[in-house]
Amino acid sequence: MDNDKHRAVTADLPGWVDVRQSRGLYFFVREEALSDLKMTEMAFRKSVSRLADKGRVVRIHSGFYCIIPLEYEASGLIPPEWFIDDLMAHIGQPYYVGLLSAAVLHGAGHQQPQQFQVVTTKALREIRTRRLSIRFFVKKRHSGTKLSRIKAHTGYLAVSTPEATAIDLIRYARFLGGLDRVLTVLQELAETMTAAGLVEAAVADGNVAFAQRLGWLLEKVGFSGLTELTRWINKKKPFPTRLEPSLPAKGAILDSRWKLIINGSVEGDL
Repeated sequence: MDNDKHRAVTADLPGWVDVRQSRGLYFFVREEALSDLKMTEMAFRKSVSRLADKGRVVRIHSGFYCIIPLEYEASGLIPPEWFIDDLMAHIGQPYYVGLLSAAVLHGAGHQQPQQFQVVTTKALREIRTRRLSIRFFVKKRHSGTKLSRIKAHTGYLAVSTPEATAIDLIRYARFLGGLDRVLTVLQELAETMTAAGLVEAAVADGNVAFAQRLGWLLEKVGFSGLTELTRWINKKKPFPTRLEPSLPAKGAILDSRWKLIINGSVEGDL
């Protein structure tokens, strides 16, 4: 974070918060407030507690607070897109907005998530306030994910591309409500995907089994740009894998195109 850009010097915390908001900054960290205002820890706690009681600020994470403008007073919180980039910089972890939250940002809004979903490199405790839930998903090959930069109200967000989002939906399907819900999201998300982007995301991700499952689901929703993905999968010479990893394969049929054992039924809502 650029300290000069974020610095706002006034005599007290309420005025300091007002100045930050006037500069388009809707967050602050405790250490910066203590430094700028030359406050004691005790004075800061009392002052920030009064602001919280008035609904002016909300503590999101240890030492990290959101500033609530008047137009969001009723809801009690600004959208997480406004502060997630700064929050992850404060935590010191790489991130991208992913899964259902990324799908919404790409226009697949039918399945509105009840939580804001972020992918990072190590386990972080879910952030829960009265009006907010931010859930963190761990991904070992985080750097292998294709990302977009999407403009938000306060800056830019790192967001998985539509194609990378689709692969992650497969990867974390059991945490999202299963393949039925994934298929429903893909019915909308596929409209923003390209054949080239799909192969690029699959190559970067490197997990052939996820690509096999995704290809089958995309074929089911009528996505036409699957030839190159099929070719890439065939080059990998994968063993047949199960559509539903948690279910047995006995009695299931094999889809020869995707080398996929269809051991369950999948239906979307749209």
